[in-house]
Amino acid sequence: MTGAPIRRLLVANRGEIAARILRTAKAQGIECAIVRHAAEDGGLAPQLADAVVPIEGATPVAAYLDVAQIVQAARRWGADAVHPGYGFLSESPALARALDEAGIRFVGPPPAVTELMGDKVSARRFVAEHGFPVAPSAIEADDPGSFTQRALAVGLPILIKPAAGGGGKGMRIVRSAEVLDAELAAARREGERYFGDGRLFVERYVERPRHIEVQVLGDQHGSVVHFGERECSVQRRFQKIIEETPSPALDAGTRARICEVAVGIARAAGYVGAGTVELILGADGEFYFLEM
Repeated sequence: MTGAPIRRLLVANRGEIAARILRTAKAQGIECAIVRHAAEDGGLAPQLADAVVPIEGATPVAAYLDVAQIVQAARRWGADAVHPGYGFLSESPALARALDEAGIRFVGPPPAVTELMGDKVSARRFVAEHGFPVAPSAIEADDPGSFTQRALAVGLPILIKPAAGGGGKGMRIVRSAEVLDAELAAARREGERYFGDGRLFVERYVERPRHIEVQVLGDQHGSVVHFGERECSVQRRFQKIIEETPSPALDAGTRARICEVAVGIARAAGYVGAGTVELILGADGEFYFLEM
């Protein structure tokens, strides 16, 4: 898509997320609409929007996840861009590609970038090939027959992860070789149930890790900046509970290196829009890419 100014924006989200986008866009003089399911009631976002475009589905969530319907809504209203917010279709290469084919801008990264960085296996391989730090790992797809042996060769303890998805689903710590096969099977079932994808990989588990995230923002000209790091180590079942910035665990040198790596990864990937690079920090000060 071209870099022409956005004049009519469709927000494919709801609630506080949509309200924030609407406030910002309207302050820039952009005409805005939102999509809305008939089952939804009230809220601030419809009051802020210039128009409301109805969408249908068995449930509101099903409607917000319907790529064809979102594209149709954008066409019907005459939008020249769609902002997905976060959640729902914000990481969907299918939506980005469908909008591109319809001549409508997707406010976010190109579909090829979303496909690359949204898949943990391809993202890890890409990051490693570009010289950024990645924890020792074994990827099932490289040779499924030897996966168990290669997983053990990484060195216990290891962390099993699904190749697709996120949110901690399917992640399992393995400290004993005797339980590895059972945990791999359980992680595969969870990956298939939550993401429709049973592919797995394992990586060296970092004891008492710090989970550090860096927010990045890229433009269509290859420029990428960061907005500092967030400390996200207070978690339950791999789900973040508290985010704090700046991280109290980082000295100035480590902070600079982590932010530099995050920007480098986003720049190498050709990332456009807002994104988060997640890293794991060990007690020895070494850190590794987790996902984007």
